[in-house]
Amino acid sequence: MLTGRLHSREEILHHPSFLAIEREIATHLIGIHRRAPRLARLAASHRKWLLTQTLFAMHAGRDPSDPLSGLTASRLMQVASDLKVASRNTAASFLAELVAYKFLRDVPDETPDRRLRRLETTEISEEAMHSWFLGHMSCLDRLDGGNRAALVISVPRLFQIAQPRAAAALCLEPVWRDPRESIGHFLWSDVGGLVLHDLIRRLPDDAREHDRIVLEGVSLVETSNEFGISLTNVKRMFKKAEAAGLLGWNAPRNRGNLWLSRTFIEDYFHWQSAKFAELDKAVHWAATRIG
Repeated sequence: MLTGRLHSREEILHHPSFLAIEREIATHLIGIHRRAPRLARLAASHRKWLLTQTLFAMHAGRDPSDPLSGLTASRLMQVASDLKVASRNTAASFLAELVAYKFLRDVPDETPDRRLRRLETTEISEEAMHSWFLGHMSCLDRLDGGNRAALVISVPRLFQIAQPRAAAALCLEPVWRDPRESIGHFLWSDVGGLVLHDLIRRLPDDAREHDRIVLEGVSLVETSNEFGISLTNVKRMFKKAEAAGLLGWNAPRNRGNLWLSRTFIEDYFHWQSAKFAELDKAVHWAATRIG
């Protein structure tokens, strides 16, 4: 039986523990990157994240009695285009990358239409997605002492039912799907999500109480090396946000300590609260489905 109550987005956003939860999930997601860096990179831009969640939901929705169900290349490309997540060509290229790196694989042809290419997730990608989901359940449990994470571990079907539900909701949730421009500088860039996680995990306990928060130890060179992205691209992300007055450095030429503005931090939290709220809805809904 699921314990822990359902929280609204506003409740999550303003919860006293939300800052600590954000640090926790940021650290967790960077941990996934370190265990499977190539896979994490393939989902570290917001566009690719939306595609990844969608294809996992399609895979989970496969009906063995219906050979046309589940994840097919044509279905993902169509959904990506319909939802305006990505062009058909971008979706096709993304699928090709996932297959090449063995995060997806072709399924032996069972369809009556040989033009359909049916795919399925592999063990390594399933493990990463399960870890992603479980990490968020653990964070939600910190809001109310619930047992979401423990139940997901003990009842595997809970994840299988809840993840597609959350993915579908998030692809339509405007707060999540279209992040504010202040953080969009990062999120629409390759690996930009990981760069943001690295900043958020460094926030001090009083980060929401000041107009500016100084972070020690942030180095663009180290960020470039850590996440396998060119220094030029890292500088471009920071430069856009700096020009908007959202962050900056205490010394010229990107030297000294980095500071983040309250607007930058709160816009990030505003965006993240939508994700946590939809995940909470999904796991509560899934729990009612399994009895």
